Amino acid sequence: MIIWQIVILAMIAAFLGMRLYSVLGRKAEHEEEAISNRLERAQQEDENAQQVQSSQGTDAPRNDRALVGFSPAIEQGLREISTADRQFELIPFLEGAKSAYEVVLEAFWRGDQDELKQLCDDDVFASFSAAIDERDAAGFKLDSRLIRIEDTTVHSAVLDKKVARIAIRFVADIASVTYDAEGNLVAGSLDDAIESRDIWTFSRDIRSDDPNWLLDETDAA
Repeated sequence: MIIWQIVILAMIAAFLGMRLYSVLGRKAEHEEEAISNRLERAQQEDENAQQVQSSQGTDAPRNDRALVGFSPAIEQGLREISTADRQFELIPFLEGAKSAYEVVLEAFWRGDQDELKQLCDDDVFASFSAAIDERDAAGFKLDSRLIRIEDTTVHSAVLDKKVARIAIRFVADIASVTYDAEGNLVAGSLDDAIESRDIWTFSRDIRSDDPNWLLDETDAA
């Protein structure tokens, strides 16, 4: 009986340690609270800049204003991507990345491999698929909920030849429980959200007619 329990706990630890999201053990407040993320601040700054520049009669491109305020390396990478891909706009990209974070998490939790395949590159999809198969083989069931995304920040940006890669740092509160095949609680709690910090890299071949970005890499922040 003890050996069986050790095996189950080891499988749970391996599963929860997958690259999808990293639980660092810091409990978040369960009550909802208003938290400004980087996107909201960028939007507010952009609105303020528009008002100032409108009063001054200037016509600086909106996207150029959104690219400032980062470290020199990130700003250079964003400008290179923006120059090479005239359709690229940072604020809509951040909105899309935030939505993708939620969609990918929920697809993984419910084991929807078809949807994951459309959102991830081959390597990331293979990792998610293996984790889902391992979870199903063990008979585990997840009940996970994304409580809120606290922060969405550009971590790095680079144009590698014709492939644009932008890494986004997400800070989110996630509540999750795991049940065994008999429906018994194995781990977790829906009453306490855990703060998750992840860096997800999205990539796109700027020569492609497809405007969508794929999840290229996932790491713990």
